[in-house]
Amino acid sequence: MNTVIEMANLKIGYSPDNILAKIKNLQVKQGEIISIIGESGIGKTTLLKNIANLVKPISGSLKVFDNEQNRGRIGYIPQKLGLVKHETVFFNVLEGAICNESILRSISGFHDDSVLTKVEKSIDLMNLSDKIDEPIKRLSGGQQRRVAIARTMAQEPKLILADEFLSELDNKTVDSVWKTMLDYVERENTTLIIVEHNIERAKLAKRCLKLEQNKEKGYSVLNEVQI
Repeated sequence: MNTVIEMANLKIGYSPDNILAKIKNLQVKQGEIISIIGESGIGKTTLLKNIANLVKPISGSLKVFDNEQNRGRIGYIPQKLGLVKHETVFFNVLEGAICNESILRSISGFHDDSVLTKVEKSIDLMNLSDKIDEPIKRLSGGQQRRVAIARTMAQEPKLILADEFLSELDNKTVDSVWKTMLDYVERENTTLIIVEHNIERAKLAKRCLKLEQNKEKGYSVLNEVQI
């Protein structure tokens, strides 16, 4: 299997004087499903943001797809979702799908039929077809979360980074959404990394990593654990 993520002596945080975590060595292979657990504020979200290239590491080595051009290859579902609240479900999911078009076509508004089909299919997978023309601001928190997941699926990334993506969903919907996501990543051989505070949901992954505080060092370290 190809290596998707490779870290060595990585320090993450927001300044050299405020290191949140240190990862000595980590490799993630294509198709792996991984959960990251740990206490609040310990650096889980910051780690995802570093992988997504939204925040730069303080020091060390971090390679994602060998640092090649990653437009469309990384799908990120943030805790706060990043949806355009006054726009429709369709519009928001389309924002993911256009990553596979040329930049010129994606900004022109004239999209391939295959892209539009992909949007509709992703919305249907999240059981939101009846809300396709509904503005985001009129949806419940759980429905908005499903829109964010549909947006990422429509993007067809090879790496999905999901921060508490099952929160705000009832147990029945969690089961349905997880099965849909699992079917998708296994079918597409996509790597999935989820940040979870809920241990039972973290167990759904096939490999679990835990950020734990090292009180002597003043930052957290990443270890593989059995849960």
